[in-house]
Amino acid sequence: MNISPNVGDGLAPRDTALQHKPRPLPLFLDLLRSETAASPERTVAALAGLKAYQEAERGPARRPAPIAAEVGRAKLLDYGGDGPAVIFVPSLINPPTILDLAENNSLLCWLSAQGVHPYLVDWGAPTADEAKMTIGDHVEGLLLPLIDALGEPAHLVGYCLGGTMAAAAAMLRPPLSLVTIAAPWHFDGFPDDARGGLKQLWESSEPAARDLGALPMEVLQTGFWKLDPARTVSKFEMFGRLDPKSDKARAFVALEDWANDGPPLSYGAGRELVEDLFCGNATGCGQWTVGGRIIDPALLPCPVLDIISSTDRIVPEATAARAGKVITLSQGHVGMVVGRRGRTALWEPLAQWLSQVQHRS
Repeated sequence: MNISPNVGDGLAPRDTALQHKPRPLPLFLDLLRSETAASPERTVAALAGLKAYQEAERGPARRPAPIAAEVGRAKLLDYGGDGPAVIFVPSLINPPTILDLAENNSLLCWLSAQGVHPYLVDWGAPTADEAKMTIGDHVEGLLLPLIDALGEPAHLVGYCLGGTMAAAAAMLRPPLSLVTIAAPWHFDGFPDDARGGLKQLWESSEPAARDLGALPMEVLQTGFWKLDPARTVSKFEMFGRLDPKSDKARAFVALEDWANDGPPLSYGAGRELVEDLFCGNATGCGQWTVGGRIIDPALLPCPVLDIISSTDRIVPEATAARAGKVITLSQGHVGMVVGRRGRTALWEPLAQWLSQVQHRS
């Protein structure tokens, strides 16, 4: 079988490709070529799956939840429900919608019927005058004011980097309890090659990011793909074999659209993430300060639940703070939230924790 030297020949036309996803598409095509070089049949299958993904039907966008509070570009979205307030803090990387992915797969909507009242932070996109805004500045300047604006005691739940940020907020505004989900703290727990690769990406992109005042999400996406390049490609081979109208295919499209979306990081947040956290392990070394205080999850004045995964490739188990009570799951970084076993593994234990009256101060 002869394969065109231009692997882009098999893609959907430019006017139909959804934002040319996956982003950055040229790098994904290079990755696809290298991962399937020994098997022309795999190259064809992966390209077919990629084209099917780009051309897949998308339903109408989900209607955003009502805004409970707004601080600058950040919003606190209200998902309703009775019971204690719970503020969910997503990562700055990728949209917050992973916690409200689809009508039939929404952690927040499910929780609103389980005796708690969830709220979701939407960070918005950094503005031109926020180039120097660090991760800590996001906590001080956006998250804490949103917590204050709610005006009632609340639990804090942080996912991924949002868990790291929620720990800082909990030190400065003690909540009813803190829950971190797949949240990195000991950044020296990431594989050395992953940290080294991210450092190289940063060094090559830093001058442009500094000029732009922002770090495009495509730079970080590149780093994520390199954590597991084989799976990054093989999942499109799998998708090409699915019935496009099946529930599994629709779930794949929704998840990939989320994973390939998101605003850039401010330059300050990108610099702090790579240089201070990934390379310097400031959090794990007890050197990360926010609001003039060193942030230490072990010293938080509230109950803490740390939910980690033994199979997480994005935030390995070794990076966890392991503060307070620890629950270890077998689902991956994203699967624990939106996978078919997520409700039993994560949603239900989380709802039980949040509804326990003894967490109230």
